[in-house]
Amino acid sequence: MTVPSFNCDRGQAFPIYIMSVGILLFVAFALFVFAQAASARSGGQSAADAAALAAAQDSRDEYTENFFRDIIDPATWVLWLEGQGEVASGAAGAAVLANENKSNLTAGPTSTRDGGFPAREVTIQTRFTGGDSVVPGIETRTAQASATAVIKPRCFIGPESDPTKLVFVHCKDGAVWEIDPKKIVNVPDLLPKPQDLFDVHLVK
Repeated sequence: MTVPSFNCDRGQAFPIYIMSVGILLFVAFALFVFAQAASARSGGQSAADAAALAAAQDSRDEYTENFFRDIIDPATWVLWLEGQGEVASGAAGAAVLANENKSNLTAGPTSTRDGGFPAREVTIQTRFTGGDSVVPGIETRTAQASATAVIKPRCFIGPESDPTKLVFVHCKDGAVWEIDPKKIVNVPDLLPKPQDLFDVHLVK
């Protein structure tokens, strides 16, 4: 009768155990490094998104200001309300938001069009990295990201408008603004805000 050799079995299992632990440690290490890089990319994309939105919002505000400025001129007001006129690209706002997110604005804002609507495109470079890592280069590697934000008009001038009396602005939410061109300066609180006249959102 042969007696099983438990010591022999344990001796064979030990190398397998060591190899399994090694594989698990390698996988955990790889996931950790990937998470570091993903964190830097995610932070960079958030910074780019914020910068693009800021640029678009600055341009939206200028469209609104110009609309009120030219509200007695039917040939011009439509351009501003439809986002067709030329305005600044919103570089100041984009740079501020990029900096607040520990990033630098490296390109843009570029004035472009998306689906016929005005848009602002930016590119940023982060000033932060994925953090300390045992992998050479990870701790000094920053991230680059780009984003585009579009400005979509949401209102139109009603056919009943008379620039010498009242201008009726109809919006998608059903709101109708009655604007007296002669009283714009005196009633700013009763005028539609930029966010009433335009939607601003990221292009996916």
